[in-house]
Amino acid sequence: MQIPDIVVGRLPHYLRALQQMSQKGQVVTSSKELGERLGISAAQIRKDLSQFGEFGKQGTGYQIEFLIKQLRAILKVDRVWDVAVVGAGDVGHALARYQGFANRGFRVAMVFDSDLQKIGQPIGEFVVQDIANLNAMIQEANIKIAMLAVPGTVAQQVTDELVKAGVQSILNYAPVNIIVPPSVHVQHIDPSIHLQRMAYYLK
Repeated sequence: MQIPDIVVGRLPHYLRALQQMSQKGQVVTSSKELGERLGISAAQIRKDLSQFGEFGKQGTGYQIEFLIKQLRAILKVDRVWDVAVVGAGDVGHALARYQGFANRGFRVAMVFDSDLQKIGQPIGEFVVQDIANLNAMIQEANIKIAMLAVPGTVAQQVTDELVKAGVQSILNYAPVNIIVPPSVHVQHIDPSIHLQRMAYYLK
């Protein structure tokens, strides 16, 4: 059964809310409580979760630790995925140094750039690698996820190299849409797009 992407997109929000509850020592929750935290209806949460199995009993709610474990398995973040950051500018710098990936199932493993002044320079615990070595290094490390933080003018060219290297998922911070084969999944992160969407609602 093909799960709609919009449903998959809500699961990380459920997982984060459950983890926050768990950190406060809470043991059980309900779809109503989860919905109130997230601004999503209880019925929608129950419908989303039911696509993956039965995780709670009516009247008793959800065991938080059990549901966390199940969601981590569904999202395949019950392991740690190595990630390549391509582009060592301001965004790439921030991504390479960000501490919030580690406990969410991801670990930045390498950083690439084409700028000779940046290659060989340290960013936190990493040394910036030459993008000319991207294909060989990503294949050798069997990396399946990349974060793209390069100028829009070269984003497609770099994307093509990532796909050739076997990358299957790309988080795209470049301000352009990139074209990939159907087997590769792309998420676009463009703050100006989100700001424009929000501006529509301003009074």
